[in-house]
Amino acid sequence: MLLRHTPTEISDRKTLVINPAKTCQPIGAMYAALGVKGCLPHSHGSQGCCAYHRSMLTRHYKEPVSAATSSFTEGASVFGGQANLIQAINNIFTVYEPEVIAVHTTCLSETIGDDLTQIITKASKEGKIPEGKTVFGAPTPSYVGSHVTGFSNMVKAMAQLAEPTSQKNGKVNIIPGWVEPCDMEEIKRLCSMIGVDITMFPDTSGVLNGPLSGEYKMFPDGGVTIKELKEAGQATGTIALGEWCSADGARWLDSKHKVPCTVLDMPFGLKATDRFIDVLRTVAGASIPESVSYERGQLVDMISDMHQYLYGKKVAIYGDPDQLISMVEFLRSIDMCPVYVVTGTPGKKFEKRIKELTADMPYECKVKAKGDMFLMHQWIKNEPVDLLMGNSYGKYIARDEDIPFLRWGFPITDRQGHQYFPTVGYKGGLRLLEKILGLLMDRIDRDTPEETFELVL
Repeated sequence: MLLRHTPTEISDRKTLVINPAKTCQPIGAMYAALGVKGCLPHSHGSQGCCAYHRSMLTRHYKEPVSAATSSFTEGASVFGGQANLIQAINNIFTVYEPEVIAVHTTCLSETIGDDLTQIITKASKEGKIPEGKTVFGAPTPSYVGSHVTGFSNMVKAMAQLAEPTSQKNGKVNIIPGWVEPCDMEEIKRLCSMIGVDITMFPDTSGVLNGPLSGEYKMFPDGGVTIKELKEAGQATGTIALGEWCSADGARWLDSKHKVPCTVLDMPFGLKATDRFIDVLRTVAGASIPESVSYERGQLVDMISDMHQYLYGKKVAIYGDPDQLISMVEFLRSIDMCPVYVVTGTPGKKFEKRIKELTADMPYECKVKAKGDMFLMHQWIKNEPVDLLMGNSYGKYIARDEDIPFLRWGFPITDRQGHQYFPTVGYKGGLRLLEKILGLLMDRIDRDTPEETFELVL
């Protein structure tokens, strides 16, 4: 449905959310679980919840997403889902033979009060978990937080698999946050160029962006192993990329196993990537090779060459907090002006950070945590922008208001390629610039009168 009747008059809405800029916790937990090798995510709730979560991930990644469910009926809804989950664990290991089951709860099981830890312990004592197999879980009720919160909770559950140790293995843990599988590949490539041995968790590269080989694998070859997760306490340090997605797991490893952690912004753009590379170098005691400096120089060169088309352009952007913080910083570093910033995830700290990043702008930045797309549209109706950035749900606003639209974030359901082409790091910065410039220059070509229509811009 198009949104032409969105009113320009903005009223204070405390209870009504219209087209929220987020989705629910279990989707984030399911995506994180897919980054563990040989893992089958399990939804402890009704079949309908699991079907929705799987379909959302499938539509975004264009890959089949397998997940199991406790299949709550009226009886489980009243008396609890313990019996369902124990039976499910037994069935899953018997029929599908995964290495790992990662359980996440839903609104229903959380409201009932099911205790995942107690149920998993009971299943183990009853012999439902075969020798050498693993079951772990995280609470992810949809009535609080967002998909970002669910991702964070599942990542923390992964960190809690680390075993006590007094030895160090010289590796660096990297928690990449909710980024595309190709972004995880790019982070691993940069670490390899610098010569740093890492454990990345979760790691969906090779799982949701694998090749079409003609052979179906229910459990692809990618993902962090349980062995690596158990050894995460032996690392010399942890780098968490994103406060909302990654920090809780890193801080737990720090407090429990004395693995020093550093929480950074996601490495979108020049400055955030510089900080990531510098901290990686420091933690690992490595030096930066010329090949990395060369890639950085290419990004600086493109920014310099194309600055005239970027300067002063107004941007409306929405998405997840960690991604938005780094992207807003990148847009400001190339002299674009993110004037409207919305996330559906709660957090006053987010609003404060965005205000700090945009303090030097010639325009006021309107920012809203726990906001929605309806508010974003109202802002744009009152004062138009030059570019809209966000997931596929923004296409209706872009069409109604005739704004160039850059698809970025989650979910992207109407385009292909986002799982194959990274936007993190210096190479990812080039990709983002190319996409932004392409949209702005297409608009120049479209709107230029015939008498001034030039071949070279």
